[in-house]
Amino acid sequence: MKQIVNGAGIALIKQAEGLRLEAYRDTAGIWTIGYGHTASARAGLRIAAVTAEELLRRDLAEAERAINQLVRVPLNPNQFSALVCFVFNLGRRAFATSTLLRRLNAGDYPGAAEEFGRWNKAGGRILEGLVARRAAERRLFEAAA
Repeated sequence: MKQIVNGAGIALIKQAEGLRLEAYRDTAGIWTIGYGHTASARAGLRIAAVTAEELLRRDLAEAERAINQLVRVPLNPNQFSALVCFVFNLGRRAFATSTLLRRLNAGDYPGAAEEFGRWNKAGGRILEGLVARRAAERRLFEAAA
């Protein structure tokens, strides 16, 4: 059965990404708009809040699809949602080759949880925002459903 992100996961993404209605370059220099949307963001682009919600739903669907396709062990709704937040930020490719996924698919849930904190860099430097985000993702992953 395909899962979808829960309310706690959506709240975590919105809090971590923030809402920006005018395109900006993120810490890695990537054009971004709305709640961390990058696919169609470009210099000078402005959107309405309702458009930001639509883009978020579309981006969430991609992250959900990645988790549903790549994870081979059972996940509770909080574990699934924490992983959606993680993939939303890092992308499918990074997740697909990660030790986090390898440990998870081996049934090592505690080992997978430990891996969140390793993904705290952008542009080669540790960012406090990513440290906080990964800690929040891990808390959600480890929370009882």
